[in-house]
Amino acid sequence: MKQLLQYILAYLAKKILAKYKPKVVGITGSIGKTSAKEAVFAVLASTFNTRTNIKNYNNELGVPLTIIGVETGGHSIIGWLKVFQKAFRLLLRFDKEYPEMLVLEMGADKPGDISYLTDIAPCHVGVVTRIGPAHLEAFKSIENIVKEKQKIVTHLTKNDFAILNYDDELVRKMDKKTEAQVISYGYAEDSLVRAIDFAEQGEGWHIAGIKFKINYKGAVVPVFLPGVVGRHQINSALIGAAVGLAFGMNLIQISESLKNYHAPLGRMHLIEGKNETLIIDDTYNSSPTAVEAAVKTLAELQIGQVERKVAVLGDMLELGDYSEEAHENIGAQVAESKCDVLVAVGGFASSFARGAEKAGLAKENIYIFADSNLAQNKISDIIKQHDLVLVKGSQGSRMERVVKALMKHPEEASELLIRQTTDWLKK
Repeated sequence: MKQLLQYILAYLAKKILAKYKPKVVGITGSIGKTSAKEAVFAVLASTFNTRTNIKNYNNELGVPLTIIGVETGGHSIIGWLKVFQKAFRLLLRFDKEYPEMLVLEMGADKPGDISYLTDIAPCHVGVVTRIGPAHLEAFKSIENIVKEKQKIVTHLTKNDFAILNYDDELVRKMDKKTEAQVISYGYAEDSLVRAIDFAEQGEGWHIAGIKFKINYKGAVVPVFLPGVVGRHQINSALIGAAVGLAFGMNLIQISESLKNYHAPLGRMHLIEGKNETLIIDDTYNSSPTAVEAAVKTLAELQIGQVERKVAVLGDMLELGDYSEEAHENIGAQVAESKCDVLVAVGGFASSFARGAEKAGLAKENIYIFADSNLAQNKISDIIKQHDLVLVKGSQGSRMERVVKALMKHPEEASELLIRQTTDWLKK
């Protein structure tokens, strides 16, 4: 049934794209896809009629649903009939409100996914964020991940644009694999769209967000991203800027539009915690590359009243044979970054702990919990006044439960945290 549904949705999506001919921006990578999608949407929506993925619809069903402009029918026959009704209505009539731009996050859980999605929705702009060890159970190696992700730029023509991260050597090399015009971004000096003068903006215990400047061919504009921390978060804004430039926007327009960018829930969000603590909520998902960036931010962040820095880390899933080594390496990074406390959660908690202890973190400052249910019940006994607390883990680790247990205002969880729908809360 799923295969039949997938075939029908793909067919309808192709027909809709052929009729309306929107410009398609495809975004892939091992980390940062959703944040990049939101930044690109913020930039383009200021000038064009733009649509981006509904919810986290980035797979073989979700991308066609976004193209149609409707949510999934779920387990309801009536729901799917409504989906098809919407699609046929778009084909039989002409909808003047259909988007000029489609910004589509394209995920790849296994080989062939990007080819499948770009066959449905060939891109005018292809974006690659960063490559790292994710879904290794399916891909087996980083090399196979690179081969899959680069398909988002290898299918482009000479009239299209490839937006590539020049801080990542694996992504940088893709500029030789595409016929498209390349717009590079990053901190690297030879990046076409370059970030300079980075700093957190705030005072005392309050951080308002990140400020920096974009340098493009010698022209410089200031940018402010509200409500987030972390140098790696700037990449999303750079991607937004690069895509805006590809579509003829100027830097002033781009800078103004980025004021409307808000990082998705669970991505380096700052949340006020109990007992004068501050939480960095990064619980959307996790992979080694993403955790490394988050722990680095925790270690480097300077806030006047912080007395301890605490890393609360859940399992990084779907890493296959690399799992134990990856968790040990992250544990070691926590210790080497001079974080004060490690709270390890999940089936690989002992691997986190082993790596941290080997790297010098005192055993009495390492706590282990089998799952997030146990952790949420005990975490308030570990966290102290003026702690800065990073919480991160893969979706299956359900680390948002820990964030809720630490929040000063847990009644705001439905607005501030991910996975707060009725279906998720029952799991």
